[in-house]
Amino acid sequence: MCLAIPVRITALLADAMAAVEVDGIHRVISLALIDDAQVGDYVILHVGYAIGKLDPDEAQATLQLMHKLAELGSPDEIR
Repeated sequence: MCLAIPVRITALLADAMAAVEVDGIHRVISLALIDDAQVGDYVILHVGYAIGKLDPDEAQATLQLMHKLAELGSPDEIR
């Protein structure tokens, strides 16, 4: 299964790369697939690439939902 998650750009780097953060986790990703990314923008991260920009409110709502799902545990724990 593939998963794409919202991350916030914290720095623009050389060669269409960017530093991003989500929940205290920092990574360097590629911005090669999107245009006009700026520090502070939220992007959808999938396998190391930003695949689209995301509205900040939508990004926060998605992250909150992901936190709620994580609190539920794995399907085996729910049963």
